[in-house]
Amino acid sequence: MDERRIHPLILEAKEDLKKGNMSRRSFLRLATLLGLSAGSAHLLGFGALPKARAASTPITRGGVLKAATRIERVDHPARFSLVSQSHAWRHVFDYLTRTDPSGITHPYLLESWDASDDLKTWTLKLKKGITFNNGKELTADDVIFNFSQWLSKDVGSSLLGSLNYVDPAGQEKIDDYTVVCHLKSPSVVLPEHLYHYGACILPKEFGGDITKEPVGTGAFLMKEYVPGERCRLVARKDYWIKGADGKPLPYLDEIVMVQLGDDPAADLAALRSGQVDTVIEPPVSLWEGVQNDPRFSITSTPTAATRVLRVRVDQDPWKDPRVRQALKLCHHREKILAIALRNQGTIGNDSHIAPANAEYCKDVDPYPFDPAKAKQLLAEAGFPNGIDVKLNVANDWPESMAYAQVLREDAKQAGIRITLNPMPATQYWDGWTEFNMGITWWSHRPLALMMLPLAYTADENGKPVPWNESHWINSEFQALLEQSQGIADVEARRKLMCKMAKIMKEDGGVCTPFFMNVWTITTKKINGVEPSPEEFAIYHKAWKEA
Repeated sequence: MDERRIHPLILEAKEDLKKGNMSRRSFLRLATLLGLSAGSAHLLGFGALPKARAASTPITRGGVLKAATRIERVDHPARFSLVSQSHAWRHVFDYLTRTDPSGITHPYLLESWDASDDLKTWTLKLKKGITFNNGKELTADDVIFNFSQWLSKDVGSSLLGSLNYVDPAGQEKIDDYTVVCHLKSPSVVLPEHLYHYGACILPKEFGGDITKEPVGTGAFLMKEYVPGERCRLVARKDYWIKGADGKPLPYLDEIVMVQLGDDPAADLAALRSGQVDTVIEPPVSLWEGVQNDPRFSITSTPTAATRVLRVRVDQDPWKDPRVRQALKLCHHREKILAIALRNQGTIGNDSHIAPANAEYCKDVDPYPFDPAKAKQLLAEAGFPNGIDVKLNVANDWPESMAYAQVLREDAKQAGIRITLNPMPATQYWDGWTEFNMGITWWSHRPLALMMLPLAYTADENGKPVPWNESHWINSEFQALLEQSQGIADVEARRKLMCKMAKIMKEDGGVCTPFFMNVWTITTKKINGVEPSPEEFAIYHKAWKEA
């Protein structure tokens, strides 16, 4: 058992667990977020540790893992706005924490953390002796520097909205390995936000461009990086984590990532022919192409990843909530899920809270497909002859295109006449917050609390935060969200989430007809690749059979 103080909320949760008022998973998630190690949390809650599984195949060292993925143009990790921008770089840089596939968050570069009773003061303790690949030791000064980057408007940080509860001037160095983080408001999710894909830990001397300064604590060295083409990573010999054989990780000698274009068929062909060992972020068409092929290992994981159809609620014709509801009533959700995802996902209810989120509320049913009711609402809103709108969609996101095409046909029955405006994803991202109507990719977060502040809130001046692409601001919703951020008990937070989901469904500017499963697909020679709901490529412990 951990010798440091056990947070009183953990002891309360233990009693709820005994009474059957809290699930085992919710208890483990809460206890680890509040500072207990996963092992200690298991001991406290259940009295025994799970037995470790013995490896079925001896691990071998060496070899090259080849992956097909996008090789994005990047400079500062704090500006990452896509998971794909992190795939190569998370092997060069590490994170302070790590959230495992079951949603439990563990220390990584951190040794531990501890939260005050009011959840407004967090003490972060670093592991000692970890070095960057230039030989410099990781210290508290580096951590404070990274917080300054994440919380900087001048940097243009994509974490700024997520970490809106953190005081930008509130990072206090206690000693070389201890930082106290002061929050503006209580929050239980800080450890999970420290695993955001843009929260790579950089040295305090960082000059602004990782392609020129690939200095991290990670298991690999970046030897080549050509945006749009390829990158090559080579194993460090002195990584701070040891493998099962007692030697430093990684097991692989190299990782090579290649971009084969925007056509998924090229990735599928490369995988089938053995040119690559895996495809990162594989689409449903690739899964279909290999699902019955015995040469591949496939893991399917439910997630909160989705394609959000959103409208600008500050622009016509979407200013009236009745028009927004009419659009939602034109969604034949079962058909969209079947055609866009081959039923590889779950139905959504037009709130951005998924069944894969810990706080999901199952009591808010989605709107039924009812074009007659939609037509009536349009008439009541002053559009008896319907509306003509343009839907912007990335044509290299096949799920988005399929969703858009189904909706276009079904919405005609209500008088919503949709013209599709397909474009490359790069062009979509150039204007994604400005479109009157669009379908946007949103990746998985284990907690809804990590998503909602990013996309559905206002800043201190009452203006939409940078990623609030619908420009929807609802004071009741925001008050409930701020209240929920200070509630550690998942069951108590879920009650607020039910209210928030209902508000989003009835008033919000987004449609979420589905949440997606994601797949980890590798050749069977590749072992040790951990599935990731976030679709993170994680190859530190991967190894390849000779």
